[in-house]
Amino acid sequence: MARLQFLLVFLLTGLIVGPVRAQLSQTLRLEMPVSTTESQSFDVTPLADQGVLLTVQEGGTWLDNSPPRFTFRKYDTQLRPVWYRSILEERTMRPVTAFTSGQYRYQLFRAIDSNRFRIIRVSTDEGMMDAFEGALVDDMSIQQFKVLGSQAYIGGYFRGRPIVMSFSFFDRSVRVLPGLYANNVEISSIEVDEYNQEVNVLIHSTKRHCQFTVRTYGYDNKLIRSLNFDGTQNSLISGKILPVNENESLLVGNYSADCTPYSQGIYVTRIRRDSSGVVDGEAAIRDIQYIDFSQLANFFNYLKPKQQERMLARANRKKEIGKSYKFRYKLLVHDLLPTPNGLTMVAEVYYPHYRSSTLANGSIRSMDRYDGYQYTHAFVCGFDQAGKLLWDNCLPINGVLSRELSEKVQVSQLGDKTILAYPNGGQINTEVIQGNRVLQKPEAVRLLTTDGENDRVTFSENDELMPWYDRHFLAWGFQKIASRLNYGMQREVFYINKLSYELDRQLPVLRTAATRKSDEPKR
Repeated sequence: MARLQFLLVFLLTGLIVGPVRAQLSQTLRLEMPVSTTESQSFDVTPLADQGVLLTVQEGGTWLDNSPPRFTFRKYDTQLRPVWYRSILEERTMRPVTAFTSGQYRYQLFRAIDSNRFRIIRVSTDEGMMDAFEGALVDDMSIQQFKVLGSQAYIGGYFRGRPIVMSFSFFDRSVRVLPGLYANNVEISSIEVDEYNQEVNVLIHSTKRHCQFTVRTYGYDNKLIRSLNFDGTQNSLISGKILPVNENESLLVGNYSADCTPYSQGIYVTRIRRDSSGVVDGEAAIRDIQYIDFSQLANFFNYLKPKQQERMLARANRKKEIGKSYKFRYKLLVHDLLPTPNGLTMVAEVYYPHYRSSTLANGSIRSMDRYDGYQYTHAFVCGFDQAGKLLWDNCLPINGVLSRELSEKVQVSQLGDKTILAYPNGGQINTEVIQGNRVLQKPEAVRLLTTDGENDRVTFSENDELMPWYDRHFLAWGFQKIASRLNYGMQREVFYINKLSYELDRQLPVLRTAATRKSDEPKR
């Protein structure tokens, strides 16, 4: 593979003097030229203060017949190269998904002409790689992939029924987890519990009152327990589990009031173990708390004041006659974020967006065309370790339409303050909150290029954002950039920007600009 050049840029942000406020500034940028002759995909994995892992795939898509080449590149927190490794897979192997846990990155491949699969395990410390191969059930589709210790869990569907397989890295054995292969059942998620070395498979039934079940398996793949939440009154749609300590976990998600995929609110319950390690399942089911959206103080803040008033007035009129107002929100619930006092839950509200178009073919008719997922807002809730709701807040999402349903809003904790941010069209939109309070209203920060004022971004897509470490974020995506100095000159790049948040700035700060080319990292 040809040697690639990277540019590291310390960007000029200027002299800042004025009132105390919060500010997101761009400190570093890395650019990689995008190939014009072969397909490429890029994946960024933040490694906290250990740096960042960049995975580049070239070729090996479902549309061509070339073998996929994967290059893994690690950079430190200053975006300086540390090491890189490269592998060329079999021509018949296609990448499916990846998972990162602890010090390892796991890349899952499957063959297009058989039921074989392969997992490449990459050490994020030194770049050492191991390969493990096994066999799937014939014609199994893959939807979920998690790793716990020395076992991988692959979830999906076989003949329309859910199936989860465990794969041992020690002896390459494959086992099917019992009790999941049934009609009218869907997998909500697979949650791994590092504390207790258990795997929780969350499933829900599309019939029988939309029963929601948490099935827990031990490291030996045997069923330990099954918690069944009957959907007669409220049906649980999704769930995320966060271990609070060795003896207690919190189950949090969204629920429906009428056995539909539309959310009425969120729920929380405690899953507790006694001194002998036995879980009190009846208490978890009995003590579940349902929190209607109208009970959240700030959920509707994405609406204009008059719209909020009308919405809440309708909900209150229903309550006065002993009925509940039926909300019709679709939610994407993130993994739960641990805090010193409990956890933070983040969820994004979206709806499928259709665009009307007119076709002329002898006659004129109108048709709706699916256009992607339109995001409206995100809401954040803080809970204590007992599952008590402490606060909630809201971030409006403007102009985000995505072909794929994925997490857009990212959260970073800075002391007792929370930073909410999402990318859109080459800029980062941020808001700073403190519990129920909004300390800084939403504002947009445009991503700078390597040449600042002499560059003009003509196109930006696949913008992503993740919290990195301390007060830093990583933003990445694809851009087409035209030079103002050389008319007609345009470059297409994959970029990674390091962004830093500073709160309560009081002293003048001057940043200077400098550029340099990095050396080739060691193999």
